[in-house]
Parts: sequence; C-alpha cells; structure tokens
Amino acid sequence: MEPHFELNEVTKKLPKHLHKFVVKQPYEEYTAQNQAVWRYVMRMNVDYLGKVAHGSYIEGLKKTGISVEQIPHMQGMNRILKEIGWAAVSVDGFIPPNAFMEFQAYNVLVIASDMRTIDHIEYTPAPDIIHEAAGHAPIIANPEYAEYLRRFGEIGAKAISSAKDYEMYEAIRLLSILKEDPNSTKKEIEEAQEKVEWLQENMGKLSEMAQIRNLHWWTVEYGLIGTLQNPKIYGAGLLSSIGESKWCMKEEVEKVPYTIEAANMSFDITKPQPQLFVTPDFAHLSLVLEQFANKMAIRTGGLKGIEKLIDSKNLGTIELSTGIQISGVFKNVITDENNKAIYVQTAGPTALANRDKELIGHGIAYHAEGFGSPIGKLKGINIPIENMSPRDLKAYGIYEGEQVTLEFEGGIKVVGEVITGTRDLRGKILLISFKNCTVTHGDNLLFHPDWGVYDMAVGVEVISAFAGSADIVSFGDVGKVSETKTHKIQYSEFDKKLYSLYEKVRRMREEGVVSEEKIQDIFNEVSSQFKNDWLLPLELLELAIAGNFSIKEMLGEYLENMKSNKSYTTLIENGLLLLRKYQEI
Repeated sequence: MEPHFELNEVTKKLPKHLHKFVVKQPYEEYTAQNQAVWRYVMRMNVDYLGKVAHGSYIEGLKKTGISVEQIPHMQGMNRILKEIGWAAVSVDGFIPPNAFMEFQAYNVLVIASDMRTIDHIEYTPAPDIIHEAAGHAPIIANPEYAEYLRRFGEIGAKAISSAKDYEMYEAIRLLSILKEDPNSTKKEIEEAQEKVEWLQENMGKLSEMAQIRNLHWWTVEYGLIGTLQNPKIYGAGLLSSIGESKWCMKEEVEKVPYTIEAANMSFDITKPQPQLFVTPDFAHLSLVLEQFANKMAIRTGGLKGIEKLIDSKNLGTIELSTGIQISGVFKNVITDENNKAIYVQTAGPTALANRDKELIGHGIAYHAEGFGSPIGKLKGINIPIENMSPRDLKAYGIYEGEQVTLEFEGGIKVVGEVITGTRDLRGKILLISFKNCTVTHGDNLLFHPDWGVYDMAVGVEVISAFAGSADIVSFGDVGKVSETKTHKIQYSEFDKKLYSLYEKVRRMREEGVVSEEKIQDIFNEVSSQFKNDWLLPLELLELAIAGNFSIKEMLGEYLENMKSNKSYTTLIENGLLLLRKYQEI
C-alpha cells in the first residue's frame, strides 16, 4: 500500500503502523484571517523572542524554512529540514503519546495541521501549526537539542502506559478540540473539563508514560535554559504563545532547577503554568533523561516490569537473560515465596524475537492463543540451561527425542519429549520445543499435551520490559487513531465576507499595489460591519504607514478607541508598538 504523504530520506524510514496518523495538510482551508493571525504572532515572536529565547531560535527559524509572512507548507519545510536530518508530517491534533514519541525517535516532527483562531491568538489549548512549526522546529537546528529530542522519542516510545493513560489522552484531546472550536457550547466544554479533572485526581500511581510525558512537558514544551536569575526560553509551548512567553518571565512564575523530580510534577494542559524548570544547558537534559531511563522497566526488568505490562493491558515485551523476547498482552505472572517471577503468560497473539527480529516460525499466527514459559534455573543444577553446551544438555537428558522432566527452582515442572532447540548466533539456547508436554505448578495445570507443541523460552531472569513489540512488523498495524476528530469550523456568510477583506489586504501587501482609496473602502466595511475585528484595521494601518497615507491618522484613532475593550487592549498595544518599531527601522 502506497503511503498517503510525501516520502523523503527521513520519512521513508517510518514504520508503516505510524502512517495512519499522518494527514494531508489542509492548506486550502486556512482562511486569510488565519494567515493574518500567523503573521501577527510570528512578527511579535521574532521581535520579543529575539531578546528572551535561546540563541538557537531566530537562527533556527531561518534554517528550518519558516516564514514570518505565511503559514508554512509542509513540503517546503521538509525540503529544508532534511538538511539537518529531520522531517515533518501533518497530524490531526493530539496523537497517542507512544506514537508521538516513536515519530520523534525517527527524527520526524509531528505538526498539528490546524491553525488557532483569532480568539486564541495568545494561547491555544489545542496543538496547532504555530505551536508545532514555529515552536518545535526552530530549536532542532541546535544539534545537541536535536539529539536529545531523538533520544527522548526512542526511550519514550518504550515507556509502559497504564490502562488509564489512553483514557486521559482521549479526554484531553476532546477538551482541547472543544475549547478551540468557537461553535462549542459552554455545557460541552464544562463536561469535558470535569472529565479531565476527575481523571487527573484518580489516575493512581503515575505510569512510566505519564512520568516521561511530564519530563517532555517541562522540557520540550515548557522548558527554560540558563540560570534561575536569567533564564531563556526553548520550550515550544512558550515559544509559540505570545501570552505565556511574556508571562513566564515574571516573578510570579516560580523558576526551579530541572531535575528528575520533574517526572512527578503533573500539569494541566489547558492553563498557564505556575512554575517552570530551568536547565543549565541542553546536555543536562540528556543527563536527566538517562537517569530516568535507568529506572524504567526497559532497563530494570524483573517482576515489577512484568507487573507494569500486566497493568497496562496493552501490547508489551519482556526480554529474558538469553536475549529471547516475548511480545504480547501479558495477563499473568506466577511468583515464588521470595516474590520472584517464575512463570509468565500472555493472552492472545504473541510473537517471539531475538535482538528485535522475529524468530522464524514464531509469529502471531503460530502463537495465536497466547504463550507461557518458566523463568529461572533448574532445581539442583548449577548451570543455567542457557549456558549449557550440547554435551551438558545431553548429560541432563535435554536432547532431541528424549523424554525429560525439568523441575525449576520455583516449582514449575515441564514433562515432555524434546523436539528441538533454537540457538542464537552466539550459541545461547533461546527456545526448547516439546511434544506430548505437560507443564504444571503444584496442582495448577499450565499446559496440556492436547494443546500441541510446547515452546519453552529459556532464561534465568527478566532483564527488560517495555511497551510495544520487539519486532515492529510482528503485529502489523498496531495502535489506533482517535475516533474524536478535530472539528472543522463552519463559517457563516458573515465570516466569509470578513475573510475576503483580509484576502484583499494580503494581496495588496504581497503584490505591492496599495492605494489609499482601497484602504479607505476596506476600512469603511470593517468599521461598519465588523466592529469587533481589531487585526484587520491593524493591517490596514501598516499599509497606510508604509504609503504615508493620511488615512493612517483615522486608523490609529480607531484602534485607540478599540483598546477600551479589554479583550483587545494588549493585542492592539503590542501591534501598534511593533508598527512604530518598523517605522523607526
């Protein structure tokens, strides 16, 4: 099946199960007002962030091909991003955390294709193209940060979720969609807000995914860099919000040193943040990430790792000390009196792999009903099976055609006729297959001869546990796209008429054909029919100043009067201030 998006040197490496999250950028759906909002925000950002953002930001805008004048085309961004080894794809709002991380691991930025409305020009609760393209993309031009982002994705994609994490993702996604849609009812928003707040209070112990999402939020989204006394902005959420980029620098927002403790600090995506974390440099981000990874089940394994996978109720993988990997939905673990895992079971399709490559003949079609295997050493025998040479195996009767009874230290008993064994390239035995086999733990029957061939994974301990499949192709199209779609705003004829005026102004500016008469005509319509629109008069004033037309006095006075509406006061003041700066230049 051909992908439905443009492939380049970076995106062609994406596994196929991620393709379904990619959507076509709806460029033709951006209104002329959307374009004006982009231009306003970007002009403000470049002016203000040049002083308070990390030095990589302004330079990164140029390197990543992001224009102040118009919303970027994804294809154009990709042509430039590939020069620094990255790419961008368009997605519909929030996507599941594991998928988001996995894209990042492949050096691909996911860019929410929607554009914030003028009502949310300072801050939007939903991911949009300003946040993604103008926030995330410029900083990845910094090599140290780009590697942190890639590594974060690589580790984050393996983080184990809880069963409630996906419910929280869906709740936040819905709330952000409703808040951004001007046609949403107050009741709809309140109900969605209540659901998010209830989940936040009832999540229980934070999962690995919840914790690593916290780290992502406090660095990639809302991170500050430098000293506590003089921090600079590098987080995309701040870089893309003309409101929060100023708010975050005030003393009211507490600044604390960035440490691994940030993993336990949850956040509310719909509100400005009361405190922010400051990293001394980008290298420190990677240090904290490694500290966190050292605590994850992917590196610690053991019983806790298995239990995390069972609690997640999602596809996951454990790796035994031999290197054999078992991927499936884990349903049960049996422990001994020392609380050590001695037997593990999956339910439904399961695949076996070694070094992230599926073992031939051991995919989900073969292990369709699940898989179970003992873990540990044989009772009374010092040499673990995995370390036995062919001679040792023969001495202990573990040999092709032999009827054997294997009793493990934890009390698991395997009785059957050996068919064959599977070794890796280094000679370690990974798997032993039996026929006419019975597996028991005391009175508990774990495998019956009538069930077919019994494949026993070999390993004395679980050294790793992580989300997803060992071999990314084993389970085919994993993960699902949310059924809650971003709302396509329905524009009235009144709205469309306003946007047509924005389009006329845009064409005048781009074509350089500006007349005072045209400005007057458009202003007459705006002032009589669209009295709540402040951005278009501001754009008209810019053209009038550039042409030194006398109407600039009338437009200036009109905007000064509009400032009496507190909703626009700061936005208009900032816009006028920027125009004066451009005049001086």
